[in-house]
Amino acid sequence: MTQMIVLGLLLLAATGAFTGLVIADNLSGGPEYTVSVLGQDIATMNALAIFCSGLALALIFCLGLSAASTAIHRHRAHPRAYTPHPGSPDH
Repeated sequence: MTQMIVLGLLLLAATGAFTGLVIADNLSGGPEYTVSVLGQDIATMNALAIFCSGLALALIFCLGLSAASTAIHRHRAHPRAYTPHPGSPDH
């Protein structure tokens, strides 16, 4: 369960950080955009390619959000059963 929470939060953080870095590093405009992250040029894209990559990042973000929220919901919905200690008076 905790692995799904960690995986979901990792996906959320990674897509958020990547999107933030891409936006911060590419504020100049033009018909063709050279996308750079941390000073490294990774692609030259037109408006349609940028839109499609934004859709893909949004889907990955939603996948991470869904994984984290599902794992949290399952963790809260199924608490561990109480098993008394063999030497306790409840046993």
